[in-house]
Order: sequence, then C-alpha cells, then structure tokens
Amino acid sequence: MITGGPGMGKTSLIDALTALDYTCVEESGRQLIKEQLAAAGAALPWKDQALFAEAMFAAAVKDFSQHQTNDQPVIFDRGIIDVIGYLTLCGLLVPDEMKQAAKELRYNQQVFITPPWEEIYRNDAERKQTFAEAVATYEVMKKVYAEFGYSLMELPKCTVAQRIDFMERMF
Repeated sequence: MITGGPGMGKTSLIDALTALDYTCVEESGRQLIKEQLAAAGAALPWKDQALFAEAMFAAAVKDFSQHQTNDQPVIFDRGIIDVIGYLTLCGLLVPDEMKQAAKELRYNQQVFITPPWEEIYRNDAERKQTFAEAVATYEVMKKVYAEFGYSLMELPKCTVAQRIDFMERMF
C-alpha cells in the first residue's frame, strides 16, 4: 500500500513500478473524477463528498477482492483506509460498513506513506486541493492507518528510482 497526501508522488511510483512488472492497482479516486466529469455526475469531491466516498469505497473493495488471491505482491495506490481518512478529513460520518471492511479486508501490515513535498506538488484537473490541504490529508492518513493497526514507513524525498530502491529493500 502507498498512501499519503495528494500530489506527493504516489502515481509516479505506481507508474514506474508497473513498468518494472509489479502488479499495481491505480487510485480509484482519479478515475472516478474523470468518469464523473465526463458524465456530468455528482460523485465529485467538490459536489457531493459522501457520494464520492461511497463510490471510492466500492472501488477499493472491488480492487481488494480482485487481488486477494494473487500469489505475487500487489501494490495499491490508496485503499479502503484512505476512504475512511477522506471522510474523517471532510468531517463526515464514517459508516460502520466501512469500518468493518477496514478491519476484515487487510492489506500488508507495512504501508508506505509519501510525505508532504511542496517542490513536486502540482494541481491538475482532478487535483484541486491546496498544498495545505494535501498536508492535512497526509496527517489524517497517518492517524487513520495507525488506528487500524498498520505500520507506516515514510518514503524519502528523492527520485522515483531511489524511492523504488528503498521500497524494494523493505519488501
């Protein structure tokens, strides 16, 4: 699992790991935003946060289930806990169903977290948060992952190749 605030290099890592033939699962939030924008849908973080979280949760559970029996390591760009973190960040109620899924559908104990890194942070069509909001997201993810019993390992601020080397030493 790779988590952290938005714009801290998770997607670049996933892309590079995929190119190295690792099985990776892309973040569902970005794809969901693209789909909702194309369809003029409401499940967008700036329109309906709860609906957006429900859609991300459904995607995270589906992604987890699809890779549960994989014999090789699977690297996720965010997951079920991130949805709980998102709801917490938004000050919204976390449904019991999500809490139960987070307890039952367990990822690897060791989770990588990307720290706030203003030099690489960029906004785009799907990422509208300020850097301060990205830092707040990082802090909430640290807290929520720890609450669900995961060990967090902060990735160093370095090149993608160096981050991958760091991760591989921890596998």
